[in-house]
Amino acid sequence: MTSLPIDPYVPGILAAVRRHRALVLTAAPGAGKTTRVPPALAEDGPVLVLQPRRVAARAMARRIADERGWTTGREVGWHVRFERRFSDATRVLLATEGILTARLQQDPLLADFRTIVLDEFHERSIHADLGLALARQAWRARDDLRLVVMSATLDAEPVRAFLDGCPHVDVPGRLHPIDVGYRPSVAVAAAVAELTASGGGSVLCFLPGAGEIARALGEVRHEVGGAVDVLPLHGSLPADEQDRAVAEPSGRRVILATNIAETSLTVPGVTAVVDTGLHKVARYDEDRGIDSLSLERIPADSAAQRAGRSGRLAPGRVLRLWDRADRLRPHGEAEIHRVDLTDAALDVLAWGGDPRTFEWFDPPAAQRVDAALALLRSLGAIRDGRVTPLGERLKRLPLHPRLGRMLIEAGGARSVALACALLSDRHAPLRHPPTTTSDLLSAVDDERALPPRVREIAARLATDHDTATRGGQPLGDEAFRRAIFSGYPDRVARRRATASPRFLLASGHGAVLGRESGVRDAEFVVAVDVQAGRRGENAEATIRIASAVERDWLETTREVVHEFDASAGRVRAIERECCGAIVVGERPVAVDPVRAARLIAEAYRERGWREQDAQLLRRLRFAELDVDQDELLDRAAAGVSSLDAVDLRAALAALPGSAGPLVRDLDRLAPAALPVPSGRSAALRYGEDGSVVAAVKLQELFGLAESPWLGPRRVPVTFELLAPNGRPVQTTRDLRSFWNTTYQDVRKELRGRYPRHPWPEDPWTAPPTARAKPRR
Repeated sequence: MTSLPIDPYVPGILAAVRRHRALVLTAAPGAGKTTRVPPALAEDGPVLVLQPRRVAARAMARRIADERGWTTGREVGWHVRFERRFSDATRVLLATEGILTARLQQDPLLADFRTIVLDEFHERSIHADLGLALARQAWRARDDLRLVVMSATLDAEPVRAFLDGCPHVDVPGRLHPIDVGYRPSVAVAAAVAELTASGGGSVLCFLPGAGEIARALGEVRHEVGGAVDVLPLHGSLPADEQDRAVAEPSGRRVILATNIAETSLTVPGVTAVVDTGLHKVARYDEDRGIDSLSLERIPADSAAQRAGRSGRLAPGRVLRLWDRADRLRPHGEAEIHRVDLTDAALDVLAWGGDPRTFEWFDPPAAQRVDAALALLRSLGAIRDGRVTPLGERLKRLPLHPRLGRMLIEAGGARSVALACALLSDRHAPLRHPPTTTSDLLSAVDDERALPPRVREIAARLATDHDTATRGGQPLGDEAFRRAIFSGYPDRVARRRATASPRFLLASGHGAVLGRESGVRDAEFVVAVDVQAGRRGENAEATIRIASAVERDWLETTREVVHEFDASAGRVRAIERECCGAIVVGERPVAVDPVRAARLIAEAYRERGWREQDAQLLRRLRFAELDVDQDELLDRAAAGVSSLDAVDLRAALAALPGSAGPLVRDLDRLAPAALPVPSGRSAALRYGEDGSVVAAVKLQELFGLAESPWLGPRRVPVTFELLAPNGRPVQTTRDLRSFWNTTYQDVRKELRGRYPRHPWPEDPWTAPPTARAKPRR
């Protein structure tokens, strides 16, 4: 075997694992940790190695077989989604995704293995996080089980702490010098041409996704010509095409890869790297309940990993297609904090735990766990915190619970199996006819047009013993759509108007039907694939894949809603039938007096106090009578049918206990009106400042010398003395002074203008009157 940097460290690693039963191993890319450490650990018993990617699991298994003289499928093998190659004699098994958690559910103590290795843990996939947490439970229960966590770039301390302070071994790499250059705004093909023209060796190009790789293939091939083989490498390729890209080269090559080639997979022969600085990251939008890929800048540690791929064999060159001044964030974000947790929550429940109290390595937010549990309940996978028989069947399927629910509902029908395979492969293209009842049904209508990998996966799903109940019978349009609906009961949407592309989602958010969807007529749909809109109050998502839903399929709730109708000043009650935030139907019903009273009181407060009611409240304060104004308003609103019927005076009289004396005290201490010498009563106006004012024609007060005193604080009434036309001519609390001084000036000014009203020289002896002199 070729000597690798890790070889001198292997004996110490074995000794540490045997002594402590746990170890954190960090080793630079190319050090050889994945191919050398697991076979060495297998000397003590079978080893299960968790790899984050399928292509890496197969490639590493073959590399180990070549180095050890083993046979793939015998001493070393792999178990990945939809594919397995191992036997009872397998000593090192490389597995991916949920394989470890599935085995832990079947055998919580992992009796078939002596050592569990979690490789490339720095990628922090949700399966790796969950696998570590579940494996630790088995590790604590079994005193002969060992755990090894390996990574190229990792903060070892949190993992060491999680594994009770286990040892940490760091292995340096053997890296040649690397020349890093920056080419902002330069196309991938131009950067490749520069590197291929300047030296030998293969070029590894990092692009964000399969779509970008497909678009760049032709451009790169045109630039480099036929002398250099140009190959794609991403997770959705068929296995043989993936294996071709990572096989030993016979000549120079250009490999266009996603971050699949960043750490977990070594592409041989590479001496140069082109890095776009971009990758696609799955993120969960909590507001819309959407998991989607977003294009983002890579973190600094990923940039370092990518650059390191060029210096493993000889001095390397790297062209970064961004500006040298750009600053990258140091590290990426763990999947557990950004993706849908439904599958992980079901894994924990099936294992026998509670996702809300489970000892996660890095706990997710509680509200996201609750959202995952809510979806599992709507799918029928759990009930009362326990996995149902349906949930058990879902866990045995290598699919997201949504897709598994669809397949079970369809009895394993081939058409739905194809739809599940399409949806589980993010990069598979969908055909969309002009008009259809279901974009998925149209997409699988011509099976021959689908990618081979999709057909292969569907064939396995359709024959699964947990779903195959239809006996090969075809599925009709309605049954197909019903199956799709069963997997997306929370994604119902209703068209806002006939023929409109705008929808209301059950979550309460708006969405627009994308041009790629052919579901143009249905009132109700399930939004199978929704792309979140840009952030902002008016941002709407785009429904890219839809399937029509019949009205009577919807699970609805009924509630009576009371609303205040401002135009009518009344409360109306409506019984609404709803599917989430979507109103399916409504009808008027009788108003609940209690709820109506609350709404009328709220509407009254928003409108503001009427003057008559404001005066009543001021009188109560003036009289120093302890009455809660909110309680008084609530009582006034009880039993009335409209805003205009609110009567605070009546409510005051109806207060329990001392209601009668309270009203009498109010009328005594803060009367609404004041008798004046003319025999009439003048309305009193109470101010916020505690004053009390009576507006009276001055002729009605002839002979009155003193202002009356009111209330517990003996406040004198302020008189607003009015001319015959009702306009004030004087404001005073001292009538005596007015009659003796100011009156004569007022008499001179007004008696000519109002000759029919009395203007005696002596106001003290003149009879008070509210009348004018009779006409002659």
